[in-house]
Amino acid sequence: MTWTKQIKPAATLIALTLTLSQMSGCIVGAAIGGMAESYKRTGTSEIEAEYTGIEGHSFTVVVTADRLIEGNNPGTAARITQRVNDRLIQNAKPTFAIPSTDLLTVLYNTPQWTAMPRGEVAEMLGVERLIVVEIVEYRLNEPGNKYIWDGSASCVVTVYESDSAFPDDPVYEKALRVTFPDMSGLMRSEIPEAAVNSELSNRLTNRISWLFYTHEESNVIPY
Repeated sequence: MTWTKQIKPAATLIALTLTLSQMSGCIVGAAIGGMAESYKRTGTSEIEAEYTGIEGHSFTVVVTADRLIEGNNPGTAARITQRVNDRLIQNAKPTFAIPSTDLLTVLYNTPQWTAMPRGEVAEMLGVERLIVVEIVEYRLNEPGNKYIWDGSASCVVTVYESDSAFPDDPVYEKALRVTFPDMSGLMRSEIPEAAVNSELSNRLTNRISWLFYTHEESNVIPY
């Protein structure tokens, strides 16, 4: 056997080894990429508060909704008031907050508060930070179609600081919108109305509350 004939198997072996090595690298790279994509789909990220002025101060939340919204979905303003107020008491580190039951009682017994200057509302409630949520849309169905669920809720969140030089001027403002369900065409026979209403309220509560404290959010949150 000549030297030339002996080297061919060796060259073939080297080429095969390099090919397998490259394939192995591709497989490892794909595996790492798959793990990263899986984490992106299932993981969470820390999101900082947009307004941090509640911590170390007294605060409360007041919510308004027009008669049409309340007529179609009774109790919407009270439900969002209680949920957001409770959430911020637990997470935003205020020095004082009005318990939700007491807050709703005061607002119910003082219906003229909606027309009062915001500084006066804060003074009436005895707080340094007043969060005003104006619900401008809250519906469960497609417009004109009561059989298809197409929930949508929009609001404007405004913060007033009663201990500032201008207690009636907002120091922070944010418009928000959430929807539910996440797929179109779902009918009344497929999801109960109470479930649609509850989830839409919960999503709106989350988006309002998360403005005021650092929190974890899913990387693929649908709203």
